[in-house]
Amino acid sequence: MAAMDYEALFAATPSPYLVLAPDLIIVEVNQAYLDATRRTREDLIGQHIFEAFPDNPADPEADGVRNLNASLHRVLVSREPDTMAMQKYDIPVMGRPGVFEERWWSPVNTPILKQDGSVAWIIHRVEDVTAYIQTHERGDQPPPRQLTEREALEAELYARARELQLLNEELRLAHNRERQVAVALQEAMLQAPDLARHENVAVRYLPATGSLNVCGDWYDLIDLSDTRYAVAVGDVVGHGLEAAAVMGMLRSALSAAIRALERPAQALEVLGLYARSVEGALNTTAIKAMVDTRSHLIIYSSAGHPPPVLVHPDGTCDLLDQATDPPLAARPQHLPRPQAGQTYSPGDTLVLYTDGLIERRGEHIGAGLARLTDALGRSSTLGPERLADALLARLGVAGGARDDIALVIVRL
Repeated sequence: MAAMDYEALFAATPSPYLVLAPDLIIVEVNQAYLDATRRTREDLIGQHIFEAFPDNPADPEADGVRNLNASLHRVLVSREPDTMAMQKYDIPVMGRPGVFEERWWSPVNTPILKQDGSVAWIIHRVEDVTAYIQTHERGDQPPPRQLTEREALEAELYARARELQLLNEELRLAHNRERQVAVALQEAMLQAPDLARHENVAVRYLPATGSLNVCGDWYDLIDLSDTRYAVAVGDVVGHGLEAAAVMGMLRSALSAAIRALERPAQALEVLGLYARSVEGALNTTAIKAMVDTRSHLIIYSSAGHPPPVLVHPDGTCDLLDQATDPPLAARPQHLPRPQAGQTYSPGDTLVLYTDGLIERRGEHIGAGLARLTDALGRSSTLGPERLADALLARLGVAGGARDDIALVIVRL
């Protein structure tokens, strides 16, 4: 069987298609699009889409550029297709400067993703519905004749599409307001003032894709003395504002406990008792580690959390998995939690994370841990900030994942 000629297929597709780079530069176009816009490839390739097709300056109500720009940026952020309602988007008449032709379009914008989840291109597909709109949009004037059943249905569908367009815009505005509140709440709850004093520490926070940009994962860093500091990450079950609220309560409680008790196991015991009284805290996982820079010792305790990784400069890795206990509030009776110690050498790197970094649907956690240690070993000589970015890219979650991700990297 002969190989498929995708270039020829794209060129011959009857629907108009335009291919945009993430900076909205036109990189490819098919013949149907050229025919619909009366352009040549030389007119469009390499042009910014809104330089090639600006708003009609003679139309004070022109909003085609604004609406299309909003749709394209939704695609870049969500990495999902965006279907637009019918748009009035006049286009310049070639060879007649300042003259625009009334045109109506039905657009769909679809992302093409790279392996790391970021957007490589956007396919902009349009259908020219100008003739339909000009035939059926007569304002308040009565139709010159009785509409056929098909024409009446088309007119009704058009009216409903316009109503949906207005409703969708109202919903987007409401969603944006809710998201702004959620992001402000999350940023307030994740403040770690002591973090600014540690240039050797990098943190990353990635909410689950499709969420409001808030989640139940958290990280924290607390200075206990001149030679000791504590690092923690935790994971509340679920996403969204409810999980974020529970996260805020548990994170604050653990921060207070470690300041008073210092020993990670005791701090998690107190947090476990508190979690029993917090609705939604059941099965929360957390890891607390205290670093003593004088004795070069890491003391840690885990409540059902994936093990931290101690990465050596030669790329070898040790899992800190000797003090693991059930998640918070999961055990009916209170029992002391285990605690373990691990020595380190200056130049080693401590990595704490939540399960969204390594877990994949239908895969054993051991496979995720192996993938994590392999990625860390390949990048062990990088500084914390570059290592964090390289790790997210190697694991394919730089643009987010199905689950929330919190990541803390400490160069010891």
